[in-house]
Amino acid sequence: MQDDFFKYQAQTTPHPLAMEVSHAKGSYIYDKNGKAYLDFVAGVSACALGHSHPQIVNAVKEQLDKYLHVMVYGEYIQEPALQLSKLLAKHLPEPLETTYLVNSGTEAIEGSIKLARRYTGRSEIIAAKNAYHGNTMGSLSLMDFEERKTPFLPLIPDVKHIEFNSESDLQQITEHTAAVILETIQGGAGFIEPTNNYLKKVQDRCNKVGAVFILDEIQPGIGRTGKLFGFEHYNCQPDVIVTGKGLGGGLPIGAFTTSKEMMLTLSDNPKLGHITTFGGNPVIAAAALATLKEITDSNLMEETVKKEQLIRKHLQHTHIKEIRGKGLMLAALLENSEITNEVILRAQDQGLILFWLLFEPKAIRITPPLTISNEEIIKGCKVITSILDSL
Repeated sequence: MQDDFFKYQAQTTPHPLAMEVSHAKGSYIYDKNGKAYLDFVAGVSACALGHSHPQIVNAVKEQLDKYLHVMVYGEYIQEPALQLSKLLAKHLPEPLETTYLVNSGTEAIEGSIKLARRYTGRSEIIAAKNAYHGNTMGSLSLMDFEERKTPFLPLIPDVKHIEFNSESDLQQITEHTAAVILETIQGGAGFIEPTNNYLKKVQDRCNKVGAVFILDEIQPGIGRTGKLFGFEHYNCQPDVIVTGKGLGGGLPIGAFTTSKEMMLTLSDNPKLGHITTFGGNPVIAAAALATLKEITDSNLMEETVKKEQLIRKHLQHTHIKEIRGKGLMLAALLENSEITNEVILRAQDQGLILFWLLFEPKAIRITPPLTISNEEIIKGCKVITSILDSL
């Protein structure tokens, strides 16, 4: 299949890992030769409950027997999408009660940008330096990495960038600002947490000038940090929350949630201010509903905090300079990118899946399923430290 893969399927890098996947279950992915790989990446934080979780599989099968796509989003009442939106509202503070379901995290970011501009009548969007919110044109416009943006110029106008965690930069948020959009924890930059009550200060500044405060929870949301939403750690509340990745339990989904008042501005003047054919797809919504129920009804979030400490305990090594992040959204920072590359590639040979971060070449991504066992964590950490011992 490798020859066909390189010939017929679009490549995103010059050197993809090109593992031929046979099946996946629990914390493991298996190649066509039957070799098992312990998954410390979880589809880049997407497979919150691991692979082929029985409750997700059963929910999908049950929905398959009822109906698949029937109508564009928002016209018919479809129980899985409705129950998912209702459960999200149950676990969010007021007035975050109305959810728009879409197909991916980046589409949810696009929708939230449109929503903020429509609601405020302003055009300026402020994002953080070293942010990553997706790769479609609007999301790409929020990035300040010129090397990645320049080939696709021009992008959407009126985007400014501030330094994450810089209080002095908050003065750039003014009455001209439609929205400030931040990752609750900066992902591609190296899993950088907000400090010194930073997100609350952003919220207060937005309230003062009438700007919309949008938090991107695509990666830290849905239990990954030990709470259902990352912002719960940081004494703040967004006007719009964007989710994706782990919400789908391994299927493609995105969502943005806000107040009923704000969301209504997308429904008129013009009508269909945002539209999606497959957003809220009943099969995917059923998978997401099963995922959200399992995470909120179980002790997985409480266990995630303990598992973070277990990883930190077993990943102590002279080559590891720092471990950033929270819960099971962690990044191990090594001395240089060459060592990082060596560890990630050797680990796959030894049956452990690791991965890179977008803007921090010294970082090893450690984002396993929330369902990973303590024994599997220790096993994976031993592979990493044994490789580091040999360097």
